[in-house]
Amino acid sequence: MTDALDIPRARRMVLTREELENREVAPSELRAAGADQGGRWLRIQPGAYIDRAAFDALRPVDRHLIGIVAAIGRSRGSAGVVSHLSASVLHGLPHYRFRPRPISMTVPDATHPPSRAGLRRHTDELPDQDVVEIHGIRCTSLERTIFDVARTEPFETSVPCADAALRRDVVRGREFDAEAQGLWREVLSRRAERASGRRGVRRASWVGAFADGRAELPGESVSRLQLHRLGFRDFDLQVAVEGPRGRDYFVDIGLPGAKTFWEFDGEGKYRDEALRNGRSLEDVLLAEKRREDWIRGRTRWGLCRGGFTDIASPDRLAARLAAFGVQPPR
Repeated sequence: MTDALDIPRARRMVLTREELENREVAPSELRAAGADQGGRWLRIQPGAYIDRAAFDALRPVDRHLIGIVAAIGRSRGSAGVVSHLSASVLHGLPHYRFRPRPISMTVPDATHPPSRAGLRRHTDELPDQDVVEIHGIRCTSLERTIFDVARTEPFETSVPCADAALRRDVVRGREFDAEAQGLWREVLSRRAERASGRRGVRRASWVGAFADGRAELPGESVSRLQLHRLGFRDFDLQVAVEGPRGRDYFVDIGLPGAKTFWEFDGEGKYRDEALRNGRSLEDVLLAEKRREDWIRGRTRWGLCRGGFTDIASPDRLAARLAAFGVQPPR
């Protein structure tokens, strides 16, 4: 698993035209970079370049961070701040299937330069409390970012972001603060009420009410979303099941009405040697089987697990559940 790119390292990777000229990069190479004709360098914003091989090796979300750094360098002195999904990248929120997109910035009035390739400018009010600074980059606050993402992005994108932001406030280790979660939801609800009538506010209100800080991964968040679309309404997250030798096992989602647990099963814990903590793949699989057997025996509930393919749509999840004998409520 590749380590997430941070802002300081992203800044070191982005070079200006002047810096490349000082390295005696030929003008023909710079023209090729701008026209995307191959070669060592890639132009990602006007006057901003990056080593093409290094860029190609990055995850899509890290490429977006590179774009943010480049856009800020180009727009220095502008009144705009990084916003929407771009701000969620700066806040370090996890994402579900992040796809390439322009950098988003918000400016407080319409007297701003137009959007350009790779950069989208939004016009909106920006109270001082909605603006923060991360490593010298001005962006929308975490609360405002979640609200904007929830208004403008699909639920598959906004729910994982909201869950992760909420988790920062309501979970410490294995301790979950339900009261703090209720307060967080109220704050987002009041923001939605103040913005009543604007585009996407109803979506944002729904996301705020649905968000749950107990979800640990985007795959768990999207699993819960698809289960909801299938008609499930009663969820219990990170369910503790007493394990052998006094150590609890935690299961992603409990569905009391179906007496079934759902576990999102990402491939990383099997394929990534770092996540296996020195254990062989065989040892990891054996431990998972023993864990499942214990949970089923201890609770007398079913346990169904699936990965990204199974949560790509409600229909796919329904088919996966059906294979384990579980039918949606409707």
